[in-house]
Amino acid sequence: MKKIEHIAIILDGNGRWAKSKGLPRAYGHAQGAKNVETICAAVHDLGIPYLTMYAFSTENWNRPKEEVNEIMSLLDNYMKSCTKTAKKNNMRVRVIGDISGLSHLRPQIEELERISSKNTGLNFQIALNYGGRDEITRAVRQIAQKVSTGSLNYEEITEEVISDFLDTRGIPDPDLLIRTSGEQRISNYLLWQMAYTEFYFTPIPWPAFGKKELINAIEEYANRDRRYGKVKEGE
Repeated sequence: MKKIEHIAIILDGNGRWAKSKGLPRAYGHAQGAKNVETICAAVHDLGIPYLTMYAFSTENWNRPKEEVNEIMSLLDNYMKSCTKTAKKNNMRVRVIGDISGLSHLRPQIEELERISSKNTGLNFQIALNYGGRDEITRAVRQIAQKVSTGSLNYEEITEEVISDFLDTRGIPDPDLLIRTSGEQRISNYLLWQMAYTEFYFTPIPWPAFGKKELINAIEEYANRDRRYGKVKEGE
């Protein structure tokens, strides 16, 4: 089977899953949060070293205030439990996104990243207050500042230099993107990094997405032909 280094997931369908069961959307988000740990363990067991999950986008602030508050409360609790999980499972956790807009979570985020920084198990990235365009904009601003101060020559700007200014610096680009709950778009997620990523869309909502469906996605990926712009021999 083709080796996968990095899986990215868009966690979608928490609210619709709960509604289909006659339950409040908040319950769906709570069950979705529990499933994060299940899939982290499954990815690690499968020998895949990197996993990135889209937990809260820059656009999610446009949801009803009550729902946003519920999600923030869940994230606060998750950060606390994730600290224990990271220690227990030797997991390194990094948060990508504009954490300056998450002042209430920033201390927990920084502490989680600090205490897990030397761990050598699964590399788990959580995208919070994240948007691909926002990430690229922040990177361009940093590069422009370095050019204006003379610490970087504009002729030295390469794809590698730009990558080094992104939130995902040092992390390989995703091999496979999984999006749950049937939607077939990437929703401003890892726009730079997914230039050659294979996409897998499943109708199964995130709270119901288990190890079996994860393996189905990986098996589908194994049947893909990643050409990176080349022509297949014999064609």
